[in-house]
Amino acid sequence: MQSKIILALDLGSLDEAKYFIHKLYPKVKIFKVGLQLYTAAGPKIIQTIHQKGGEVFLDLKFFDIPNTVAQAIREAVRQRIKMLTLHILGGEAMLKAAVKAAKSESERRKVKKPLLLGVTILTSQKTHPNQVLKLAKIGINSGLDGVVCSAREARALRSKIKRKFLIVTPGIRPKGVKKNDQKRTATVKEAVQAGSNFLVVGRPILEANDPLKALQLLE
Repeated sequence: MQSKIILALDLGSLDEAKYFIHKLYPKVKIFKVGLQLYTAAGPKIIQTIHQKGGEVFLDLKFFDIPNTVAQAIREAVRQRIKMLTLHILGGEAMLKAAVKAAKSESERRKVKKPLLLGVTILTSQKTHPNQVLKLAKIGINSGLDGVVCSAREARALRSKIKRKFLIVTPGIRPKGVKKNDQKRTATVKEAVQAGSNFLVVGRPILEANDPLKALQLLE
């Protein structure tokens, strides 16, 4: 199961991130870099992860006019990002511009195209599965490789959307752990059974006295 775990480096400094990268790689091979850490450390955190041998999930949730997002995607390709997020609410034109930019820049540089993942509804918010399904269909029909959603919606998406696509599920918690600000959480087992491909976990590991043990307890 650990090959599917993504560690969310929701931290405020490069040094803090380095500690967890060195501590948990190669048990964890993919590290999520979000708004807080990227603002604090910039491209250096991506370089650090790559130097260790890991891969980067750039979770900046791009949401802007099509041209601006397309140029940001090109920069992500140049930084050899494994996967990144965009808000599906940005609309079809934005999503299609992102897909086109990712393909053309990857071909031009002869590198693997990053996986483009559409954010449906944040797991800190309450929602109805039909709302997530509607957004997911827009994203996948626009050419995205997959979506980000909770385990609760993952099962419905798998049954309603027949095309092949990836599901990344945040809000992973050990059984019995409080939800914090995440309202739609799940255990590893629940998420896998629902059809999730990648599982994002942060605080249960980042706040643990023994991060390696906390990682093992997720199973």
